[in-house]
Order: sequence, then C-alpha cells, then structure tokens
Amino acid sequence: MSTDKFSARLAHDLLIFDGAMGTELYRKNFFVNVCFENLVLTAPDTVQGIHQSYIESNCDVLTANTFGANANKLSRYGLADKLEAICTQAIKLARKCGASDTLIAGSVGPAGTLTDAYLNTSRAALLLEPARYMAQAGADLIIFESIDDPADAEAIAELAPQLNLPYIVSFVLDEAAVSINSRSTFADLLSRVMNTTNPPAALGLNCGNGPESTLKCFEKVRTLSSLPWIVQPNAGEPRRIDNRTMYMNSPEYFTTYAMRFANLGARGIGGCCGIGPQEIQEMARSVRPLARGNASSEKRVIEIAAGVEVMPEIPLRERSKLGRKLADNEWITCVEITPPPGFDLSGVIEKSRICAEAGVDIINLPDGPRASSRIASLITAIEIQRNVDIETTLHICARDRSLLGLQAELLGCACEKIHNLLFITGDPPKLGNYPASSGVFDVDAIGLTEMQKKLNGGIDLGGQSLKMQTRAVIGVGLDPNAIDQEREYRRICQKAEAGADFIVTQPVFDPDKLLDFMDRIAHLNLPVIAGVWPLASLRNAEFMRTEVPGVVVPDSIMHRMGSRIDKDAQKAEGIAIARECIEAIRSRVNGVQVSAPFGNVQTALAVLKN
Repeated sequence: MSTDKFSARLAHDLLIFDGAMGTELYRKNFFVNVCFENLVLTAPDTVQGIHQSYIESNCDVLTANTFGANANKLSRYGLADKLEAICTQAIKLARKCGASDTLIAGSVGPAGTLTDAYLNTSRAALLLEPARYMAQAGADLIIFESIDDPADAEAIAELAPQLNLPYIVSFVLDEAAVSINSRSTFADLLSRVMNTTNPPAALGLNCGNGPESTLKCFEKVRTLSSLPWIVQPNAGEPRRIDNRTMYMNSPEYFTTYAMRFANLGARGIGGCCGIGPQEIQEMARSVRPLARGNASSEKRVIEIAAGVEVMPEIPLRERSKLGRKLADNEWITCVEITPPPGFDLSGVIEKSRICAEAGVDIINLPDGPRASSRIASLITAIEIQRNVDIETTLHICARDRSLLGLQAELLGCACEKIHNLLFITGDPPKLGNYPASSGVFDVDAIGLTEMQKKLNGGIDLGGQSLKMQTRAVIGVGLDPNAIDQEREYRRICQKAEAGADFIVTQPVFDPDKLLDFMDRIAHLNLPVIAGVWPLASLRNAEFMRTEVPGVVVPDSIMHRMGSRIDKDAQKAEGIAIARECIEAIRSRVNGVQVSAPFGNVQTALAVLKN
C-alpha cells in the first residue's frame, strides 16, 4: 500500500486499530520469561488466533507480533539470528487473517539498553533492520511504538529516509505530556523525530497510561502538530472507591474515552496493554457510527418543492405550557425520569404525579443508549400526559431510526400532543444484552432541528406540503464542558440557525464553566435550561466523572463527596452541591432540569425545594 493511499485512509476514515498482543498471549499461559516475538515461529496458531479475534472485532489495522523484534533484544534469548524469520512470519500470520482492505502494521519497539554485543551498533541500524524485513514481507506501514528515549527518536529520524513505507511514531507520555522513563518533553521528542527528510505519516500515544490520563495528555499535544493522531491507551488505572480498590476497566469505560478521542480529532484508535478483542469490538461498534454521525450534518438541507408555501409558524407561547413559559421568561422546573424496563408504566406515572403535585412544570424523558428492554419514550410520554396533569419533554435521538422513521415519530408526537421535543444526535448503543445493535445516524441533531422546523411550517422531509403543521417547541443540547469548545460553539450556533427554541445543558457541576459558555452564545438569544444531577454517592460521582460523556465533575466536588463517610451523608452532600449550583446560575438561566438518580424523584424534589 502506498503512502498516499494510507494517508487517504487516515484522512477520510477513522481507523480502528487492534489491542494488545502481549496481554492476550499471557492470558493463554505464555509467561513473561518467554520471548513473545518468537511465538510466531513456535506457536503460530496461537498468534494467528489472536489476530483473528481482532478481525472479528472489526478492526481496520492489525499489528504484527514484532514489538521486541530487534537484534539487540532478541540476543538476550539467543535468537538474534532469527530476526528475519520472525519478522517475515509475523507479517504473514497477520496477513492471513486480514480482509482485502485490512492494513498490516509492523511493530517496532524501542531499541532497549544495548547489550555488549551491540554497543557499537547504531540504534538507527537496530530499528531499521526489522522494519526492512517487514516491508519485504508485505507490511503496509510501520509503527514505532512506545518511544520514550530521545536517542530512539533521533534514530527514527535518521533511518526514515531509507524506509519505503509510511510510518507512525507513537510516544509513551504521562498526562503532563512528559515521557514516562526519560522525562523528556513531548516538544523535545517531536523536534527530534521531525528532523528528517521523510517525516512520519502520523503521530501516536500508546501504553503508559489508562484512558483518562491519556485523554489529558492528548488534550495537551494534539494541537502541537498538524499530523494525524493515533491513540492507543492501556486499560484503566486502579482507583479507591468506598474504601475498595477498583480497576476502571470495562468495554464501556474504554469506549467512553474512545469517543472522546474521536471528538478531539484522533484519526485512529486502538488499545495497548490490557485492551483485548472485547474492548475493541465495543469501541468499533460505537466509534464508527459516531464518526458517521459527525459527518451527517453536511447533508441536512431540505429543498422546498416549487409552488409549495411555508405556513406561518404558530407563536411559541401558543404551542405548549413550556412554550408559554419560555416566551414569558418564567422560571421553569423539569425533573428527568428514565422510562422503565419492561412495559409497566404505573411506577413512572406515579412518580410523575408526585412531581406534578410538588409544582414541577415538566417531566423530561431521556434517551437511553444502554442496550436494555425499555419501553419507548414516546409511549411513556403519551401515558404520562394521559394520566397526569403535566407536560413532558421527549428526547428525539438520531441514533435508532432512519430519516423516514424519524419523520414518522415527529408526526406521531404531533398527533399525541407531545409538543416539547429535545433533539440530540445521541451516543452510540452501549454494550448490553444486544451486542448486534447498531446506530443509524442518517442525520444529526442539527438536521433533526431543521426537519422539525420545516414540519412546524407544514413542510415534510421531501419538501412537500403536509396541508397541516406541527407545533413543536424545539430544544437542543449543549455541553459546556466539551473538550473541543470550538466545535461545541459551532454546533450550537448551527442548531440555533436551524430553528432551536431553547437549550438544555449537560449536568453542570462547575457553574463558572456554564456561565463562561453562556457569555459566548449570548448573541443567540436562546433561553437556557441547565441540567443538574444530584450525586447519590461517591461511587455515583466517580461513575459520572469517568464514564458519562459530556460530564465533568471537578476535584473539589469529588473531595466533598469523599469527605462524607456513609451513603446517607454522601447523598445529602450531593443534594447540597446541586442546590448551590442552581443558586450560582439562577440569575442567568431560564430554569433547571434536575435528574432523578436511580429513579428517586424525592431526591430531585429535595433539590428543587423552595
């Protein structure tokens, strides 16, 4: 594969790399005193089976089992003379498993501490030799992995002009963007790598840290080079939660951070130590539709057919109680209740009745990406409004339906007088009992907003007249904690232009973050309803902090929750934090949407009391 073709894939596709090879070999009872690279010769079926498991996980790039395959490192096992055979066989095993469009990457790790036999051999020669063998065997690219030492960085720059393949240089950095062993800055390592006439096709981060620390590092380094980035973190780090040591590692945890890497612009995502086929499979399922969803906003224009007239929109205050409160600038209170599993709605109806009697204005019904057998939110909304004197706001998500399916649901909402709608692109389906479930993402939240705006004017998806019009109050989401603030700003401006009537934010734990973002969007003149989540416990705070996209729980909040010993005290502290947050933003927002953690509406009502 040529450099141009590889670069084109990287520019237009979000490539899924595989996970760890060494971890999987260890799980198959090959222990660390064995030369893992030599297993391509002595246990080829095992190595090939691991490659196959990654192919079945839908990865785009297979990495050959050659990380430590250089003469210096192999000499410790008396295998230096096997270098060519190992490199050749490793590429062949990976190639046997790959599809026609699978990229095969030759892995070249650090040269290592030079043994006596190689003290007079240059590092460039040690690293070039396996790269050449793998190129001859049919590799599509070379990944120089886990680069930490400035001497290795210089060696790569020296050998690069002799490479006839595209290559990636992937660094081992801590969250401060300093190399873990040599303590070199990323800027120093990068300057050494780029001092060549044949620069890398991409840069990367791998190993050293789990997803959270890698994310912090990526935030710092991603703008320091215009080259594409490949991110391959280790599994999660241990944390102390409720006096237990817990390893933050699961397919969902890894996938949550993979989506954040993608949103920050990573063009390739995979895993390193501790990341296996299950994590890669879940990540691939989630990140690929997310990438499609990000692109879908480019095709959202609805052309109105010749001779078709747009009907004047019904005034906002006449569309619903929420519309009236928004138009009259009245304070709005919402409680978020998740539709229940199964199809018994008696509990959620009773909770809605309790909220209505307490003076709550709106019941908000969120989208749930976690794969479970929950009743449709639309049916829940219909039954609540039929049985309780309270309005609902229904999340409409781009993930689960085609354009025609979405239009049908919007018309169904109009028929059943579900007029308050919150449009979201939606997170990809999360791991559950339905692993084959996938996202559709024909359109994103911006496109949904425009579609509903047209329906409010009596125009359907095809630009034809409906002969009637909907009266939806159009809500859109905002993440004031977004990692990529410029992207979030652009998108909220596009949502406003598409026809949004109001904004609902992700849960706010840092009032200053929200207020700063509101200053930026003041010119949009859109009312804002702030999301508020009363933390139920320290464990709940840890989950929100690490696994919920768009939520940032500051260290100060974690400290406050951790300072309370028992769960009742932690719950009370969570309510107090939520009330303080509302007080800090009350003069700037039009209302609040308080989540009922674990379905406990009394907690939400305690936040709203007085």
